[in-house]
Amino acid sequence: MSDYQRIADVIRYLDGHFADQPDLAALAMQTGLSESHFHHVFTDWVGATPKEFLQCLTVNHARRLLLEGESVLSAAYESGLSGPGRLHDLCVSLEAASPGEIKSGGQGWTIMAGYASTPFGIALIAQSPRGVCWLSFPDGADGAWAEMEAQWPKAEWVRSDAEAQQIGTRIFQPTASRVPIRAHVRGSDFQVKVWRALLRIPPGSLVSYGTLAGVAGFPAASRAVGTAIGQNAISYLIPCHRVIRQTGVMGNYRWDPIRKRAMIAWEGCLSAHASV
Repeated sequence: MSDYQRIADVIRYLDGHFADQPDLAALAMQTGLSESHFHHVFTDWVGATPKEFLQCLTVNHARRLLLEGESVLSAAYESGLSGPGRLHDLCVSLEAASPGEIKSGGQGWTIMAGYASTPFGIALIAQSPRGVCWLSFPDGADGAWAEMEAQWPKAEWVRSDAEAQQIGTRIFQPTASRVPIRAHVRGSDFQVKVWRALLRIPPGSLVSYGTLAGVAGFPAASRAVGTAIGQNAISYLIPCHRVIRQTGVMGNYRWDPIRKRAMIAWEGCLSAHASV
């Protein structure tokens, strides 16, 4: 069992027992590890103690961040793509595929793809000549590779788990540096505008669908914005996990709601430590 799977089990447990504020022993029991071993694995994975992580998962914490969403979003616009903390601060350049590229289906391209180990489980990552074009968490699902190839059906696909791991490490490494990453997406003008708006949400912060719709320039289209968020093919790098419902409820996530909770808490803890 991977460390992420152990953490996911803990989060599932917290979903049903959060009000009890479970202690270290109760959390360790969910993973089958001793308290000391669990504490070590957990702290090493998330960069914070189980107690700190638990605080990051509180509903009040999520709602507080949501209420601050617009001001945080405005601050992010004023400072470019820089988030409030120095950890996990990615500078993502989003390039949209041209109509001609979409029509050609990637003909003449060589796209590298492979599986990589990340803090949130095994990821399937692909990179076209213009940047990262796919990042998903297949969790052993049949057809994951075929779904990815369907994005660019006429390209030549080359598998390299080693190169995928290098890209994954750059994306998920919690270091105090900005790592320029190019992302290459295919989508409608509407979808691309929504995805660009997602890049303005700083790590460790949350916004509602309605707030994001306004920032993207479609204040009356929250439902359509939600659909565009769900069609994002580059998980985490384009941070659709940072969008929650107006009520503070986390909502669904294409790659498992538990994984969404883990990402939010992980970023929250990293940002909190960066500001200390």
